[in-house]
Amino acid sequence: MTNKKLNIVGIIPARYASTRFPGKALAIINGKPMIQHVYENALKSKLLDKVIVATDDKRIYNTVIDFGGNAEMTLSKHKSGTDRIGEIAKWLKCGIIVNIQGDEPFIDPGNIDIAIKPLLTDNKINVSTLCYRIKDKNEINNPNAVKVVFDKNNYALYFSRYPIPYNRESLRKISYYKHIGLYVYRREYLLKLIKLKQSKAEIAEQLEQLRILENGEKIKVIETKIDSVSIDTEEDLINLKAK
Repeated sequence: MTNKKLNIVGIIPARYASTRFPGKALAIINGKPMIQHVYENALKSKLLDKVIVATDDKRIYNTVIDFGGNAEMTLSKHKSGTDRIGEIAKWLKCGIIVNIQGDEPFIDPGNIDIAIKPLLTDNKINVSTLCYRIKDKNEINNPNAVKVVFDKNNYALYFSRYPIPYNRESLRKISYYKHIGLYVYRREYLLKLIKLKQSKAEIAEQLEQLRILENGEKIKVIETKIDSVSIDTEEDLINLKAK
């Protein structure tokens, strides 16, 4: 059961000055800039009413406008994607906002929808996200593949770049779950979140979602069977093109 009266907006935060891969939003993949791939896949979602790219860079803004997309300029001071979409959220009239990562060019629109649905069926949930059971063992120790552990009700316990849970006894049947960095927020909660200071674990791990947990809010984690490829470095892009 869904409630479309909430009005759901997807926002793609995109900055040019990425630490590990400057300008990656404009990197060309199969003849299109990466941001265009993300935008067009997000438009295929059945639950999103609108998609906006939020950027502090005119090059990205102009690129989005040129391919016919919606874009809004933001301040450059933001330390995370959450803070950037929060600036847009202040004037948006909607019930739910989806933070769609700008470095996942082939994000599955169905993943966006399954992440949204918990907020449509349970008004106690303010935040939801996705995870994928890791099948490639190399990802377990890869700090760019963020891991998540969650409780029996599928609420996040912690996110880390380190392999969690730690397999002290070298058990064979330990499952590791990769976090897919798509977040669904109730607008009212997002506006509260951006007023909070960066938390200690957030700064240490460089993971913005830890600010939510450290301030006592729950994050619903939905497992998806469809992985999403993230482009964090130039090497990731080279490897993607080599496939």
